[in-house]
Amino acid sequence: MIKLYEGGTWLLNGTELIADGPEAAAAVEHKTGKKADRQEAARNTIAYSILKEHNTSGNMDNLQIKFDKLTSHDITFVGIIQTARASGLEKFPIPYVLTNCHNSLCAVGGTINEDDHMFGLTCAKKYGGVYVPPHQAVIHQFAREMLAGGGRMILGSDSHTRYGALGTMAMGEGGPELVKQLLGRTYDIKCPEVIGVYLTGKPVPGVGPQDVALAIIGAVFANGYVKNKVMEFVGPGVENLSADFRIGVDVMTTETTCLSSIWKTDSVIKEFYQIHGREEEYKELNPGAVTYYDGMVYVDLSLVRPMIAMPFHPSNTYTIEELNSNLMDILDDVEKKAQVSLDGKIPYTLKDKVKDGKLYVEQGIIAGCAGGGFENICDAADILRGTSIGSDAFTLSVYPASTPIYMELAKNGVLADLIQTGAVVKTAFCGPCFGAGDTPANNALSIRHSTRNFPNREGSKIQNGQISSVALMDARSIAATAANKGRLTPATEYAGEYRKPKYYFDKTIYENRVFDSKGKADPDVEIQFGPNIKDWPAMPALTENLVLKVVSEIHDPVTTTDELIPSGETSSYRSNPLKLAEFALSRKDPDYVGLAKEIQTAEKAREKEECPACTLEELNPVWSRIKEFYPESDRYTTGIGSTIFAVKPGDGSAREQAASCQKVLGGWANIANEYATKRYRSNLINWGMLPFLIPEGDLPFKKGDYLFIPGIRKAVEEGRTEVKAYVVGDTLKEFTLGLGEMTDDEREIILEGCLINYYRAGK
Repeated sequence: MIKLYEGGTWLLNGTELIADGPEAAAAVEHKTGKKADRQEAARNTIAYSILKEHNTSGNMDNLQIKFDKLTSHDITFVGIIQTARASGLEKFPIPYVLTNCHNSLCAVGGTINEDDHMFGLTCAKKYGGVYVPPHQAVIHQFAREMLAGGGRMILGSDSHTRYGALGTMAMGEGGPELVKQLLGRTYDIKCPEVIGVYLTGKPVPGVGPQDVALAIIGAVFANGYVKNKVMEFVGPGVENLSADFRIGVDVMTTETTCLSSIWKTDSVIKEFYQIHGREEEYKELNPGAVTYYDGMVYVDLSLVRPMIAMPFHPSNTYTIEELNSNLMDILDDVEKKAQVSLDGKIPYTLKDKVKDGKLYVEQGIIAGCAGGGFENICDAADILRGTSIGSDAFTLSVYPASTPIYMELAKNGVLADLIQTGAVVKTAFCGPCFGAGDTPANNALSIRHSTRNFPNREGSKIQNGQISSVALMDARSIAATAANKGRLTPATEYAGEYRKPKYYFDKTIYENRVFDSKGKADPDVEIQFGPNIKDWPAMPALTENLVLKVVSEIHDPVTTTDELIPSGETSSYRSNPLKLAEFALSRKDPDYVGLAKEIQTAEKAREKEECPACTLEELNPVWSRIKEFYPESDRYTTGIGSTIFAVKPGDGSAREQAASCQKVLGGWANIANEYATKRYRSNLINWGMLPFLIPEGDLPFKKGDYLFIPGIRKAVEEGRTEVKAYVVGDTLKEFTLGLGEMTDDEREIILEGCLINYYRAGK
């Protein structure tokens, strides 16, 4: 089904693969009649050509990218625009689309959510942007329908910003990276490696895009095969997939931790643009006749079977057939893994879902940027037509990804077919993906065609003794399960017909409801604020030395951004940095906020030129010990703050608040064995936090310890990749902290204290 090549791979004429090795060059030369040049062939990837076109540095080793378009939603755009305003924003220099698909319900926090929406609308008017009202479209479906273009690049403040199937290289990053684009700056990275994804064969009936995506994620996540690299989809199998199918696979590439994705394009994608009235945006994209990839994922689509990602990660994958055949053994393994994710804080089992040897679930969801596509819903309706989901505990909710999709489902009768089964069809909304809609009952198991199944992401709260679970599946198998009243069923058991109705896109609703300034700013417009929209608090510049207290210690194999700053109930406070910070690590380490704020009082006293040790008595012995070895250190040159240790933090969402909340609470750094994603490390840096590294298995400190890092400012100024640090106890116990490589701008941002300070300083 899936094969990973151990090294580089040659692709000839888009169809023939040659694994790199001692004889590979000779084989390439024999077949092509030309000398095999890896460096030249690596430039023949689709990704390289798009990156080159958008690079402004003149150096393809160190890229400085300017994107064509930007997009954000309503739990990120307020903070982005507020940061940009504080840094001198006058107008949006490129198309910027503000969608409202996360705080859509306006159900929590009084007037908070709608205030954010009105802020977005008035900013679109003032700065020249596009505003998509709530319930019209989820962010990524609107981008597919109205923004994507062949050979273009789009940057979004949501991690699932992926439009590669349409020929658009898109990246999801934290808000500060969008701020840079709004202020005319660039996205700076080393030229990424490109991993080919070679598709061959054709999916069997009942296998959908989520099945293919989960199979790939299961093969590449744990080993980091594509981490921070570009996935380029090629091979003859691409032609056997519809546009919707390709889109459904593509959006899930985020869960592999890749940087971006791109696909070869053909007449199928040309037709997609024609249907959406934007034929001029189509561009044929193909790798060169001789192309070299840094690795290759080989996928035989004909061998993929309906998949399920068990709690609590999209990479925890099995075929549904395998799960049903080895049910109790796999459930036992899931429970063991769950206790790691849940820190053993709460009893957890799925074995109570087994009845007469079969696994039953309580809920099905088909939703969002991954599941809410036209083809997914139509195929699900075909499986369900003439059946019923029953009158017991099982429920099914379907969320079309945009109003045009919803309109077409109404026109062609699919909507009526679904409603007749007992399913509930709702408006475009991302809530089921992050715990703001269809939260299951305690101990329930939900199967979802959505993007993630991290702990608590469905809305449960471990700290309150609540736990439910999400398993990821394709819409077709969810429908087959629904037809069997919740008994887990692969869609390959459905022997009926898939009608495949043609899609007709009607943009009338967008013309009637979406505000589009056509890029024209109106500086006379007054921005509409609400009482929950707050400016960022002042943040100090990096001091000569640092004293850090370790206030949290997380030993999970991976820590998600949802665990660093919970989604769901916190979304209403995204525009209020101080209020939101109160939720930081609340589901993972409830002690964190109090401990961080306690040490922050000492830093605030220091900034006022008061005695920090008088504010926090436990600092007295720490200062005394430091003074013995570094007598020149004093409160004027030594900042005081907090840090956390996590093995591999930052998997998942691009939300900058996972870092900014720590900064608001006085955090100066993270310490990790590695960072799960490039975007989380970038978020730390953009908020002035040091992304420290220590070797795996080497933890010289524990929660509650104080660390002293002398000369840290000078080390950053000089671009050092390692610094000397000490655990402060009866003596100073030395250890080494890695800093990794940073660009000149990244070092300056950390020195200034955050991106806002950096811009205010005229950098």
